[in-house]
Amino acid sequence: MNHKELLTASFQAAVAAADPLKIVATHLPSPPKGKTLVVGAGKAAASMARAVEQAWPASQPLEGLVVTRYAHGMDTDRIKVVEASHPVPDGAGAVAAAEILALVSELTPDDHLIALVSGGGSSLLSLPVASISMADLKTVTADLLKSGAPITEMNIVRKHLSRIQGGRLAAACKAPVTTLIISDVTGDDPSAIASGPTCADPSTYSDALAILARFKIAAPASVITHLEAGAAGKIDETPKPGDSVFTKVSNTVIATAHQSLQAAADFFRAHDITPVVLGDTVTGEATEVAKVYAALAREIRNHAQPFRPPVALISGGECTVTVKGNGRGGRCAEFLTSLAVELAGMPDIYALAADTDGIDGTEDNAGALLFPDSAARAAALGINALSLLENNDGYSYFSALGDLLVTGPTRTNVNDYRVILIL
Repeated sequence: MNHKELLTASFQAAVAAADPLKIVATHLPSPPKGKTLVVGAGKAAASMARAVEQAWPASQPLEGLVVTRYAHGMDTDRIKVVEASHPVPDGAGAVAAAEILALVSELTPDDHLIALVSGGGSSLLSLPVASISMADLKTVTADLLKSGAPITEMNIVRKHLSRIQGGRLAAACKAPVTTLIISDVTGDDPSAIASGPTCADPSTYSDALAILARFKIAAPASVITHLEAGAAGKIDETPKPGDSVFTKVSNTVIATAHQSLQAAADFFRAHDITPVVLGDTVTGEATEVAKVYAALAREIRNHAQPFRPPVALISGGECTVTVKGNGRGGRCAEFLTSLAVELAGMPDIYALAADTDGIDGTEDNAGALLFPDSAARAAALGINALSLLENNDGYSYFSALGDLLVTGPTRTNVNDYRVILIL
């Protein structure tokens, strides 16, 4: 197995640990007296729905609707799958969210709701309040995405513009609720994943306004008016911890970044390479995180401390990119381009960074790979890594080298996977 195959196989091991078809069945409830409705949203929604269908007794009623990202659908028999836009919402997602809310509202105490929640659900389950148009919701979402705001803070804003998120789906349901969650946020807080449609929401309208101000978001007037009305107590808050609506709700996180990192660690251990898991909650600007990791890699390569090679430095979480240029490339490509600049072709160091959903940002790649000769090959092609980095154009760097990692949609999502292999 060569270095590229080794790195790629470790990524595949991480993704496999979060495969809904392998993990959903053991968490399903028993069939109720009445009917079972399945709803869901996220990049893993279709595969989670298929997993429910495969495990559910054929003799028991089952129906539902889930919404996933375009090109992330799968064939299902009893649960309808709708595709919509991510990361900026669109009308298809709003229509699906409205239908989900209507279906849930019709349930009785004898029925059971199974909610399937995964990363990406915040945009896919967008159903703005009546006073905010989809165009205005798209505008504020796009601006937040460019601002470098952490996903947890973005979701606080989105919860307070929504008719279905921030616990409001649970509030609309009279039946018991079983929510199965695949986490794509650092810390695995259920209320932050897909903006917590069935979770108590501790955040407030005032928090949402403060986030817009902190990241200098010039939100549309309809958004500001709504949030200010909520902060003034003129609009009901999202359901809070301790609300009686949640006594019938069970929220279970069934897959996490940490589980996937451990699977990758087991893979490297089986190949006689010492794995070092640096954490599943790594955040911050991708370029800055790469600088820290490069310093650690240099110390290991040159001085065999604090770890003796061969070693694999493994990490997860979600870095951010404050968009200043107009290039192509997500946070994984940004991280690796910065790492390329910092390592400057140092021998015996290889790296991979990829999003476990198979899509880095808005491009067609999951991420990319970095090799000791990447810098030399780029120089021979007249490519200036630093210039591309300043233009947020990591995709072009690795595309020119032929080192993009293209997997297609994985239909799961436990955030980013990064590994630096030092031999």
